[in-house]
Amino acid sequence: QIPKDPTRRWLRELAALSQQLQQVHPNVLAKILKQRTVYQNEEIVVIDKPYGLPVHGGPGIKNCIADVLPILAKMLENMKADPLHLCHRLDKETTGVMVLARSKEAAEKIRLLFKTRQVEKIYWAVVLGDPDPVEGIVEIPIVEKEVQSHQSHYKMTLAPNYRLRPEDGKVMKIRKNRHAESAVTRYRRLASASACSLLELQPITGVKHQIRVHLAYGLGCPILGDHKYSHWSKLAPQKLPELTLRRLKLEQSKARHLPLHLHAHRLCLPLGQPLEFVCKPPLFFQKTLRKLELDIPKD
Repeated sequence: QIPKDPTRRWLRELAALSQQLQQVHPNVLAKILKQRTVYQNEEIVVIDKPYGLPVHGGPGIKNCIADVLPILAKMLENMKADPLHLCHRLDKETTGVMVLARSKEAAEKIRLLFKTRQVEKIYWAVVLGDPDPVEGIVEIPIVEKEVQSHQSHYKMTLAPNYRLRPEDGKVMKIRKNRHAESAVTRYRRLASASACSLLELQPITGVKHQIRVHLAYGLGCPILGDHKYSHWSKLAPQKLPELTLRRLKLEQSKARHLPLHLHAHRLCLPLGQPLEFVCKPPLFFQKTLRKLELDIPKD
């Protein structure tokens, strides 16, 4: 039964996004990834990672990219290929450019490029609100903490090195959290409308959930559909501004179906000569931009 009403239909599509790839046969998943190959040479294969597909397995995960790499390698190389290797990771909900290596040596070389920050990564995100200033750098260390609430859970959060002294508002240095990792994200606003903005982001470091945490807690502009980092102490769907709900033709009670709007748009890999890969945002992301009247910049 396909709903006639376009908004209901859109909601159905969004709700199904995460489930779809968990229910297919691994061979079908490999085939989907093959169709999403954007570049390959003798060292690497670059894919456009779909939404809701984890890179690694874990509890309750039936399908992940790591598990189908041997099948994908055979499909790309006509049967007698070494399995492909992971070089970096993207969150399950993040879409876009992902690099796989054809050999262990190539994988190690590329991992080192990521580790030594020689890979330029550009992301796009739709966020709530408007960052102030409209472009800049967030440089706040990040640490994982347990959230004490009715349902105890873990989240990444900020561990700043400075804070304001309550009695006189003076800046004071605080003791470094020894588990915190330094994290740096450049950001720039590309468009704003409907109480939301489209941002271009360049993570200089690669800490888990870095972009999501820096945007939500550092700039106060959580990513649209980021239900985890829109509140600190509770696990609840994101609360959206009235105008955003109106433009998306959504009720607040259905906000939980909104997927994370974070896309790995461009990646530049210095392998010999610099190789640049670009992936267009997925359909749901493009539809959201249209509904919110956020204009995609022309590359």
